[in-house]
Amino acid sequence: CDVFITEATFVLPVFNHPDPRTEIGKVLESLAVFPERTHLIGAYSLGKAQRVIRLLRDAGYEPPIYLHGSMERLCAWYEAEGVALGDLRPATVEKGAAVDFRGAIVIAPPSALQDRWTRRFNDPLPAYASGWMTVRNRARQMGAELPLVISDHCDWGELTGTIRELQPQEVWVTHG
Repeated sequence: CDVFITEATFVLPVFNHPDPRTEIGKVLESLAVFPERTHLIGAYSLGKAQRVIRLLRDAGYEPPIYLHGSMERLCAWYEAEGVALGDLRPATVEKGAAVDFRGAIVIAPPSALQDRWTRRFNDPLPAYASGWMTVRNRARQMGAELPLVISDHCDWGELTGTIRELQPQEVWVTHG
């Protein structure tokens, strides 16, 4: 090819993303160790949340997964397009309703995990699904007890491998 155009969010040698199935396994292990805690996973509403849900389902997790309200319509759209997401429920507490979120998985936008919205959950364990979780300082700044390196962007090895494979005359890189 003459010109290869790519984005470069995580294309520094420090970014070497592990298998996302291994990362989702960390959630299941944590649920076994901390069954009384609500596991809150911060993931972007479009794409990342649905990927995390599918990874959980593919790993054999069948209980309901609770969703922040901002994710409900997008998940419904994915299901309408044939992506099976399983039993999804709103992470809301109706007046007079007794919802026990102990041992549950709740998926919400990353910003919601910093919000008072999380107070409704029992001893919440914050997790974030992002390529940025590779950087320990970033995970610490966000308060991630369970950093999950799950990215929708290529890492250093994937990009450099693609460039070697394609052998373009020019490489154009953008970020942001």
